[in-house]
Amino acid sequence: MILTTLLYRTSHLTVGVLAVAQRRHDLPLQYAGLAAALGLSALGYGAALRRGWFDPRHVWADVLVTGCVLPLLLCTWGGIREPALLGWAMLLGGSSSAAAAIALERRLHVLTAVALLLVTHLIGYQLVGASPAVIGGHVNSLLSSAVMAWVMWWYLRRQGRLLDDANARALAAEAHKVRYAERLEHHRALHDTVLATLTTLAAGGIDANAPRVRERCGREAAYLRRLIQQTADEDHHREISEALEEAVSSVESLQLRVTAQYHDLPQVPPEVAAAFGDAAREALNNVRRHAGTGHAYLTATRGTDGRGGAVVTVVDRGPGFDPERYVPGLGLRGSVCARMAEVGGLATVDTAPGEGVRVELRWPR
Repeated sequence: MILTTLLYRTSHLTVGVLAVAQRRHDLPLQYAGLAAALGLSALGYGAALRRGWFDPRHVWADVLVTGCVLPLLLCTWGGIREPALLGWAMLLGGSSSAAAAIALERRLHVLTAVALLLVTHLIGYQLVGASPAVIGGHVNSLLSSAVMAWVMWWYLRRQGRLLDDANARALAAEAHKVRYAERLEHHRALHDTVLATLTTLAAGGIDANAPRVRERCGREAAYLRRLIQQTADEDHHREISEALEEAVSSVESLQLRVTAQYHDLPQVPPEVAAAFGDAAREALNNVRRHAGTGHAYLTATRGTDGRGGAVVTVVDRGPGFDPERYVPGLGLRGSVCARMAEVGGLATVDTAPGEGVRVELRWPR
């Protein structure tokens, strides 16, 4: 709105400069009045552009001096006796009323400023003998400038409030989404670590006092403490091999033997390496829980599609299952497939009754 009213004032000042410059008579008061209008405009609009809003004192000075005093001085002491010669000074009242309509906070102040300008127009044009058509046209321009400026300002403020409300709702929804994602990630981590350990211990298939089992329980107890304190940070590994080695070590502590091979692994973003490690760990947990062999094979290598990706496979030689009859559980859906999908990767399961299970993790898809 500052720029809009500035352009409006600039157009009026341009008319004034042209009107005064074309006069052949020596009318020093017109030059002084034009200089005053230019000075007040520079002061008021310059300060508004710097601050981002009008100073009401500058607006009142513009209304009183430029919009009211200047036209009356030109009529009484400036030697102007024709409406056409007074038009440029009266014209400035329109931009004064527009600035007052948006800058003065109280409605009474706006009405007072417009009323003063209106009275000035009526008195000034009466002094120079203007016709009713000229007076009506200028009064209509004065009132229309104030009304249109106020309507535009009201509409912009209304749209701003609507936009602020929409942004607040979007931020609230995003915060809810982040909290949900954080809870989901904690659920996955608990499923893949603490729950897997407790399930194995409850089944009685391992010695709970074995050093590696106790070490794993200690790590997971520390994780639970951080989770309760809400200070648990995701451990993003720099390398795929580091993430996979941690996954292998985690399941081997629960007496699953893993034969792992790595070849020409590429550099990937930390979140992708973490996703590979977490998904591979859950795939190995599934082998320990369901395959019944106690032995898994993990292979990691560079992708062959030339895009710098990676492929990790987890294979077991267990009984397998029928994919058409099997409903994937939380481990396969949330900890394997969903983790890879979140980083732009893909997890696929290839199995058949009596053929074992092959889980392939690929990034990018």
